[in-house]
Amino acid sequence: MTPAAASRIAVITGASSGIGAATARQLAAEGYRVVLTARRKDRIEALAEEITAAGGQATAYALDVTDRTAVDEFATAFKTVGVLVNNAGGALGADPIATGDPAQWRQMYETNVIGTLNITQALLPALTASGDGTVVVLSSTAAHATYEGGGGYVAAKHAEHVLAETLRLEIVGTPVRVIEVAPGMVKTEEFALTRFGGDTEKAAKVYAGVAQPLTADDVADTITWAVTRPSHVNIDLLVVRPRAQASNTKIHREL
Repeated sequence: MTPAAASRIAVITGASSGIGAATARQLAAEGYRVVLTARRKDRIEALAEEITAAGGQATAYALDVTDRTAVDEFATAFKTVGVLVNNAGGALGADPIATGDPAQWRQMYETNVIGTLNITQALLPALTASGDGTVVVLSSTAAHATYEGGGGYVAAKHAEHVLAETLRLEIVGTPVRVIEVAPGMVKTEEFALTRFGGDTEKAAKVYAGVAQPLTADDVADTITWAVTRPSHVNIDLLVVRPRAQASNTKIHREL
């Protein structure tokens, strides 16, 4: 389904790798002009070149979504935006509550929640002006259930879920829909590695024995499907897990 001209721009945050990069590729293939944002300018510029070489339309814009001044300046470039994919975020550490690092908790909240709030507030007028806007919030199954060692990340993702749910209530009647996609175990090149401060052994244990965790492309495919539904169809919440994962704490491992 080719997007209407007024809704053709899709802004993706955290587009430098993983789910964000995969979503940018897939939305570009569906006819959107994708605007790639992330802090790592070299990564998004390379991705923009890749998408353009494949026949798509892509622009790279270095942006830290936690910097409200920079976000507001970025938003001035758009009269209309069709899609906003709030993908920037991540997890830090896996310590229990008793010994968790408050600085890591604060950073996770700033990136996952305040970053989503900043860019959503800044672009909401342009999304509304498109006449057919979509806000996607990429949360997590951590937004809906707890697990030991995940307190800070779970708290941030619960807050992000509440942001999406509340926004949907507050803007009902406007031409903007709010979609939440909550992935379970996804194996990307950076998520677990970042969480454990670059410790490859700890990162590998997250996926040990799991035959087929989700990939970035699996989640991007889910996001793209939800975004390309007819305008009157709102996928309020879509939880997607690998078959081997029944819950955040029940995972089949072949060890």
